[in-house]
Amino acid sequence: MSLDLDKRQRAMLREMGVRIWQPPPAAAAVPSAIDSVAAYASLAEAEARFDAERQRPPAPAVRPPAATPAPAARAPAAPAPGLAPRPAGIELMAWPALQVAVAGCRACALCTSRKNTVFGVGPEAGEAAPVVDWLIVGEAPGEMEDLAGEPFVGQAGKLLDNMLLALRLQRGNDDALRPGVAKNIFITNVLKCRPPANRNPDPAEVAQCEPYLKRQVELLQPKMILALGKFAAQSLLQDSVPDVQKIPLGKLRGQVHRYLGVPVVVSYHPAYLLRSLGDKAKAWDDLCLAMTQLKT
Repeated sequence: MSLDLDKRQRAMLREMGVRIWQPPPAAAAVPSAIDSVAAYASLAEAEARFDAERQRPPAPAVRPPAATPAPAARAPAAPAPGLAPRPAGIELMAWPALQVAVAGCRACALCTSRKNTVFGVGPEAGEAAPVVDWLIVGEAPGEMEDLAGEPFVGQAGKLLDNMLLALRLQRGNDDALRPGVAKNIFITNVLKCRPPANRNPDPAEVAQCEPYLKRQVELLQPKMILALGKFAAQSLLQDSVPDVQKIPLGKLRGQVHRYLGVPVVVSYHPAYLLRSLGDKAKAWDDLCLAMTQLKT
């Protein structure tokens, strides 16, 4: 039971320090109409969704996509604009015809960026190939070689000239006369055109130029071939040394190989020797091996 006091009586009791306790109003036992409707609606919606899920047919099985038929074989792509097949009959060409074929070759994309082809340099020649004892084979023309149309120019070329002078040899097109120095030497490259930015030759580019180099060897008939650099060695020895592409250059040195029956000695490229001075002594050993083999 609680006291039913008016405002004045409560005020008097507070002044006396008497606390007045009043029980809290009882919670409504029956929900309001709005709450009842909302609860009923939520329950009805939930039951409807449950019934719909229960009555929904199962999803059809996913079938794997039908196999796409293999495309029909396409005809070989036409050569890129500006390219043309390699001249026919290279294996039968005389020296002048071979020079013309190299100068006009458009068999690979290198022809689109070159300034000049680099056939090679050696003694004066007429209808027949020049008579030489030595054939020097490098890898590919660089920027200066592309401009000059001649192999091994610039600092690498000067180093090669000094190496040859040590063997009493000089370029066949050099007009300077040196006593006791022979000019029976021809210098060329595996590639006759410069790869852009002096990058390494692509295998397809080497394959396009290989018939030209082979015909040069057949016409020159040298007594000794000096292969300078990895790509020159691989190109010349691909048919005689198994897995030559996987063999480091250093392991191809120090022995005599063969290309079309001609002895081949492998050594470092002069451009590499300019960066690795310590290997110049090894290059000299290679030259001595080639000279000894030539004398025998």
